[in-house]
Amino acid sequence: MRELPRKLTVEELAELFEGRTQLVERLAEIENPLGRADDVLAELDDQGKLEALAAHPAIGQRTGLSARSAAEQGAGGEDPCLLVDLAALNAAYERKFGFRFVVFVNRRPKNEILAVLRQRLGRSREEELDTGCRELVAIARDRWIRT
Repeated sequence: MRELPRKLTVEELAELFEGRTQLVERLAEIENPLGRADDVLAELDDQGKLEALAAHPAIGQRTGLSARSAAEQGAGGEDPCLLVDLAALNAAYERKFGFRFVVFVNRRPKNEILAVLRQRLGRSREEELDTGCRELVAIARDRWIRT
């Protein structure tokens, strides 16, 4: 298990956050970027937060995944009905909130993630924007520690 770094490059951060975004650019400029990521996100306007969330793949997405995302989301073999439900709820979430559902999977099965998605659909946009950003940071920290 690795400790959180004092400094990371844009390329390293882009891998952890799934793309080169305003968030990644700002984090690359500071000490302790993963430790301070929540604070940096709080300083971003909505557009910067939305850009960071959009860089992350959707739960259940099958194509265009980074190697990390593919491993985190599992190798397949899930119930097709579960995947259909997941796709439908992901679409409902994006229609309601205007941004991608992001959750730290943390090796949980997709049926548990589906329950989280259903629960989070009942929340406000502001709550979800904050939650999605916190989840994004949790994913990046976990990725760093596990590499």
